[in-house]
Amino acid sequence: MLIGGSRVGSVSGRTYEVCNPATGELVDTVPLGTPEDVHQAVAAAEKAFAEWAETSAEDRGIALANACELIKEHAAEIAQLLTSEQGKTLFEANLEVHHLLHGLEFYAGLASKQRGSYVPLPQKGAYGLVIRQPIGVCAGIVPWNFPLTLMGTKVGPALAAGNTIIIKPASTTPLATLRTAELIQQAVYAGGKGKLPPGAINVVTGSGAEVGEALLAHPRVRRIAFTGSTEVGRHVMEVAGPLIKRVTLELGGSDPMIVCEDADVPAAARMADAGRYFNCGQMCLGVKRLFVHAAVYDDFVGQLRAILEKKVVGPGNDKASRMGPLHLAYQRQEIEEQVEDARSRGAHVTVGGARPSGLDAGNFYLPTLIEDARWDSRVVREEVFGPVLPVFKFDDLDEAIQLANDTEYGLGASIWTRNLVAANRAVERLQAGNVWVNSLHYGYDELPFGGVKASGLGREHGPEALDYYVETKAVVMAGLS
Repeated sequence: MLIGGSRVGSVSGRTYEVCNPATGELVDTVPLGTPEDVHQAVAAAEKAFAEWAETSAEDRGIALANACELIKEHAAEIAQLLTSEQGKTLFEANLEVHHLLHGLEFYAGLASKQRGSYVPLPQKGAYGLVIRQPIGVCAGIVPWNFPLTLMGTKVGPALAAGNTIIIKPASTTPLATLRTAELIQQAVYAGGKGKLPPGAINVVTGSGAEVGEALLAHPRVRRIAFTGSTEVGRHVMEVAGPLIKRVTLELGGSDPMIVCEDADVPAAARMADAGRYFNCGQMCLGVKRLFVHAAVYDDFVGQLRAILEKKVVGPGNDKASRMGPLHLAYQRQEIEEQVEDARSRGAHVTVGGARPSGLDAGNFYLPTLIEDARWDSRVVREEVFGPVLPVFKFDDLDEAIQLANDTEYGLGASIWTRNLVAANRAVERLQAGNVWVNSLHYGYDELPFGGVKASGLGREHGPEALDYYVETKAVVMAGLS
């Protein structure tokens, strides 16, 4: 683990195995963390905070920028670790490293751009100030689907604002996170004379039941940033709430994509493929329900089908692979049960719907397209965390928007149209924290990102993310003349 600037084992001495989901082979062993390890990480983060909070905003930005340069030097190594432990293709792993760097560079530049305010007051000879100060020790709990980018969305604003942070990676994907955090901890500033204090960033590996729970309940962890399932997000709120911790939650989604009769059908089909089947469909933010106007339905489904039938499924390390395995065996089992439920209710599996032949060692499943699914089937009502996409035909845009909103989730949504009136109607009425017009479902670092309804609370990305890593203090200045 990474605690206080050093790689250390667990106080228990126990370890556990990290395996490749494409082959089942052992990749490495890591420490199995305990609440005592969390306590040591908090102590290290508190000690580092005393120094890091007093470091100038400019130097904090320089340190983050220098951390990015270190990560770039080791990008190939990190991407290989990510593919080996998570399963995604090397192409996808390299994209994730790039996205991580873009986000960290964004906050490196933003570190010195924070502003307070001056407020005239009715009291004679007095005025008010609004200042922003770092919170203290923060914790980031990160899932296995995008371990690096989702770590970066927490580390970047936390360190830029002057906080210190403890990362709890998913137990199955700790390796790329550990290596990346180790490089960030080594970053320097002030011409090499200053450096991140030991413990500015810490990583404690292990289970959510042990490590995650200890972070949630620790009284000196003042801020929790969680990305994961809606079910676990509710538990995070239950534990953190009585301690009045700052909490943001980026949770599940069931994003609709609406394709109108005037859409650029080839472009929309390509983006439906990228938006659903990237990372083997294991995305909170991904196209999970597809609504296509009757006038272009057959053309669109035909083009998407052709794309999917050519997609090469295989191990992430194979350069020919365009989609890797599902990360976990139980995840594939759930996908199979969701598809079978749709079949049993009369749906037609147009593409896929089975395991590929010749890939028995890993958690592989073919890219799948489903037509005529009933609205009460699991692939519609639940979040489908894998390469399965149900497609529906519509005649009226208002009908499509109504169906798009008929879900407990509200993370993302998109519409494909050349009609500005239709685009504006969808932007206004779709119940989602993020809406794209003629664009891929993608979380830009420059824009606030988060969900509504059961998809989350608070925002990551953008300048707005810094608001969740600072305390706002009101100051009255008087009697100084």
